[in-house]
Amino acid sequence: MSQVQNTAEQSSAPEQISPLRQQFREFWFYFSENKGAVVGLFFFLFIVFIALFADVIAPHSPDQQNRDFILIPPFWQDGGNIQFLLGTDAVGRDLLSRLMHGSRFSLFAGCIVIVISLTFGVLLGLSAGYFRGFYEVIVMRVMDVILSIPSLLMALVLVAMLGPGLRNAMIAISITYLPHYVRLARASAVAESARDYVTASKVAGAGTMRLMLVTILPNCMAPLIVQASLSFSTAILDTAALGFLGMGAQPPASEWGTMLAEAREFILSAWWVVTFPGIAILLTVLAINLMGDGLRDALDPKMKRS
Repeated sequence: MSQVQNTAEQSSAPEQISPLRQQFREFWFYFSENKGAVVGLFFFLFIVFIALFADVIAPHSPDQQNRDFILIPPFWQDGGNIQFLLGTDAVGRDLLSRLMHGSRFSLFAGCIVIVISLTFGVLLGLSAGYFRGFYEVIVMRVMDVILSIPSLLMALVLVAMLGPGLRNAMIAISITYLPHYVRLARASAVAESARDYVTASKVAGAGTMRLMLVTILPNCMAPLIVQASLSFSTAILDTAALGFLGMGAQPPASEWGTMLAEAREFILSAWWVVTFPGIAILLTVLAINLMGDGLRDALDPKMKRS
């Protein structure tokens, strides 16, 4: 009888949910309320899938030149078969395959830019907000100088000094984005340092590194994550802009901005070689911006609706 009663009590007891799972459920609830963010997330995952498996799903090699099929329009049929779905460029390369492989360059450049600027920005901003004093003044004034220069102009100057190339373009763009993360991290660190839990950690004997990286940093990450998601789309745009100006990825790389630069002389005679790379940039940036809006709704307590 007692076993039956215990079984009934166990079945009627509420399901125990781990704190991490509960946080994910809350995050997804607020994120999914923004339908545009959900659409942007799925489209972004689609682009990531294409970038990861471009070697498998691309119909042709991105650098393969077909001299008999130069500037073939989209859906052109050869013997009843569509050999080049989105047409070819000025040297006979399949445009669809180059777009698929070009997603790798754009996503890779965006990720590297965000990782570099976020890492150094958090370290500088967190230390400036924690130590304060003369060190904070020096760091913030340097960031103000960087902010006073238009970001694309500064990136062009830095790439001109370092030399053209995708790697140098990523370094230059990372430097231009650095002040945004430094200012956010510094403001959050100043606000969090005055809270009671930080004082309690100091009284308990926590060291400086533990206070900054373990106690304060996790409570400063929400605005930084939102900023990173929004800067990710801007990094893709800036990388494409530098590639278009000839200072980013160099031919024959299939980076979207470089593809636009190679095709600009055919904008009137072969519209597809310019249109499709531009649409790829537009849709990818739009999807990431929609995701950023959803992250802001999910992570910012002020944006959460009861």
